[in-house]
Amino acid sequence: MTGTKKLYVKTYGCQMNVYDSERMAEALGAEGYEQVDTPEGADMILLNTCHIREKAAEKVYSELGRFKPLREANPDLKIGVAGCVAQAEGEEIMRRQPMVDLVVGPQTYHRLPKMMEALGRGEKALDTDFPEEDKFVHLPGDRKVRRGPTAFLTVQEGCDKFCSFCVVPYTRGAEVSRPVDRLMREARDLVERGVREITLLGQNVNAYHGAGEDGGEWGLARLIRAMAEIDGLERIRFTTSHPNDMEDDLIAAHGDCEKLMPYLHLPVQAGSDRVLKAMNRKHTAESYIRLIERIRAARPDLALSGDFIVGFPGETEEDFQATLNLVEEVGYASAYSFKYSPRPGTPAAERAPVDPSAADDRLQRLQALLTSQQRAAQNAMVGRTVSVLFEKPGRMDGQMVGKSEYLHAVHVQGPSDLSGRIAPVEIVESGPNSLAGVLK
Repeated sequence: MTGTKKLYVKTYGCQMNVYDSERMAEALGAEGYEQVDTPEGADMILLNTCHIREKAAEKVYSELGRFKPLREANPDLKIGVAGCVAQAEGEEIMRRQPMVDLVVGPQTYHRLPKMMEALGRGEKALDTDFPEEDKFVHLPGDRKVRRGPTAFLTVQEGCDKFCSFCVVPYTRGAEVSRPVDRLMREARDLVERGVREITLLGQNVNAYHGAGEDGGEWGLARLIRAMAEIDGLERIRFTTSHPNDMEDDLIAAHGDCEKLMPYLHLPVQAGSDRVLKAMNRKHTAESYIRLIERIRAARPDLALSGDFIVGFPGETEEDFQATLNLVEEVGYASAYSFKYSPRPGTPAAERAPVDPSAADDRLQRLQALLTSQQRAAQNAMVGRTVSVLFEKPGRMDGQMVGKSEYLHAVHVQGPSDLSGRIAPVEIVESGPNSLAGVLK
């Protein structure tokens, strides 16, 4: 391909999709595409989709409809759909929206250059396989573009848990862990390009068991400790975890690995054992609470985040009260809560739904409790000194923003050359979604 063409990528959903979008842009960059921030004037539009939330596919079709005037203005514009909706819908996307030229699943985007050749011949391209080859091996290895101070790094994909509400095992496939040497190489490359903090990603990241450099199998804790030896890498995080894979050495790492940040996202989903069993979570509320106690014993200042689903089929008011009781006992610095919505093809989708008004009421009550805990956690930071990795200028003149070790958004008045630096900040004010501080 000759000349530079413009690529617009819109990313939906999780951090893994953000990482995938970066890698797709790099793969297409090798084909002469330069990424731009708006779809207007683009030569190719790529939607990297998520299938987790309600009516995900319909939102994609609605978004595609908005690109119709751009296609009419530029008949050579190429439009592609990637990610989990692409995996789930496949040919249906092209049937329902004929202006889509390319559909690629999350396990095959390394084949994008080959698919672009088909588009160049005037053909359409669809690939939603679960190939045996490792896609990461086939992606561009020479990544010299300067990066911001934080980055995502996918270490594990897929899930074998088969929670009854979740489509991930069907759209992302079985659990696969990337080899240690490739991850270490990619982490060093990111640091060389300016990254100070890496978040290790996986659909079930603490199930990571990759082939080690010594020929053995490494768990996530050993990988984290190895990455902590990389000069210039100052912070390590990981997400998302399953309670059943929180092994002893990973718990210990929270206490003895200085670069592993004191923040953990550990979804529980519900506080009722009856509901947890119906969700096929394979843990109980009690086992989750005892696990949290062990992790906090290793790292007492840990900021805990979680996920909750209310209105799951069969949930009673008593079941919901058990969720409220768990939240009260655990105490969350932040959390994500959703009303259950059925995912086609999952076991839970075949069950009778909870009355929508009851589900709405429960969600509001849960979110009120979680919000009060989040505000209390943020208010407790006032007067404390935290370590902030500054990322970019804020909205106000002379303002710089970054993240504390607890993942709180923090803003200060400071020079622009703070970006990429870690500095101590005394917190002086707590807002709804961020903390204000002064440099020390």
